[in-house]
Amino acid sequence: MARKYLIETFGCQMNFHDSERMAGLLEQAGYEATKDEADADVIVINTCSVREKAEDKLFTRLGEIHHAGLETGERPIVAVAGCVAQQEGDAILQRSKAVDVIIGTQNLKRLPMLVDGAVQRRESGGRAFPSLDLDPLEDISFPLGLAKRHDSFKAYVTIIEGCNEFCAFCVVPYTRGKERMRPVAEIVADARNAVGTGAREIQLLGQIVNHYQAPDDPSCDFARLLERLNEIDGLERIRFASPHPRHVTPRMIDALRTLPKVCRHLHLPVQSGSTDVLRAMRRRHTREEYLDLVARLRDAMPDIALSTDMIVGFPGERPEDFEQTLSLTETVRYHSMFSFKYSPRPNTLALKRMPDDVAEAEKTRRIVELQALQGRIQMELYLQALGRVEPVLVDARSRRREWELSGRTPGNTIVNFSGDPSWIGRTVPVRITGANPNSLRGEAVT
Repeated sequence: MARKYLIETFGCQMNFHDSERMAGLLEQAGYEATKDEADADVIVINTCSVREKAEDKLFTRLGEIHHAGLETGERPIVAVAGCVAQQEGDAILQRSKAVDVIIGTQNLKRLPMLVDGAVQRRESGGRAFPSLDLDPLEDISFPLGLAKRHDSFKAYVTIIEGCNEFCAFCVVPYTRGKERMRPVAEIVADARNAVGTGAREIQLLGQIVNHYQAPDDPSCDFARLLERLNEIDGLERIRFASPHPRHVTPRMIDALRTLPKVCRHLHLPVQSGSTDVLRAMRRRHTREEYLDLVARLRDAMPDIALSTDMIVGFPGERPEDFEQTLSLTETVRYHSMFSFKYSPRPNTLALKRMPDDVAEAEKTRRIVELQALQGRIQMELYLQALGRVEPVLVDARSRRREWELSGRTPGNTIVNFSGDPSWIGRTVPVRITGANPNSLRGEAVT
């Protein structure tokens, strides 16, 4: 009987895609997936360290697995992967007796070998010394078609690993390593393979996705990559995350404007509306440069939907800096926003050099005010969509009502509407009839 595995994923889209890759690797090695923890011979916890308390979440989960094993007398092989594994390394073994394998962000292809080694050590009755593999690797290639995709109609395609920006608040360069580009030929082949197995939408992944430059074709920048992917028959939509404002070029704007398969939605992280705070964050652009970019994007595509990331309470953020964040939000009018209170992250420049000097109560007050403003703007934009017919790529049943379907517009807004489950995976014209704080309601146009 085949051994069974369970993967638990914390974090971002890159983590979820890494989990798809690890699932494919384990199944190639003869393991079978299970959703039942009690049935799992191997549990892989794929971690993220971008947000506060990520380490606490991991050790809480490891404690649960350890105690469950004490009660039943049977404990699965436990592997910790992802950014917390890369960041904490041997410290995880010092805090938890439940871990058999620790594997870093750049070593996922070695997972089956390390897991098999842990299984053999346990079965032989020998002392189970945990395996630790955190060595950096330049090779980011991955066997074509091996990833086990969780979504039948949407596919993640990695184009860049790592980051060279070193923003003061960000842990990614320390957990994902330096920037490495994937060959364009491999990216296109991966996208074609995904479309051939049913995907209608692909999302390109990279920490600074629009910094892409093909290592196998000097003429292929990010705009040219979009052009190459736009030529794939059967592909309906192309999305990407996350770009950096300072790498948005005129060629990229033109690609967004002219390529029919590239969605007119741009996630454009700004992090703060204050130039002084942006300078402290090492974002390498000013408030004025960002607003100029937004103006050029809106001039080229008046219908483009913009979203962003925002941090409040960064070290040294004064009340007047926060007021500039509010005014920038009011000026840009984002369709959606991910907003966070600043929390120090391990190894970052902000942790090493900047005191966390904004009181927690003040951080809370600021984020509540920012989110209230964004909520008002978002509802105003949603109400403007009433009566409009939008092409909605249906991806699931609604979470709240079994008789509803759910999908997204090209602008990345969720729309819920009544329809036949056989429509899942199709693009359906939907007339917008109502608005909720974070989604739209509609009716299919037959």
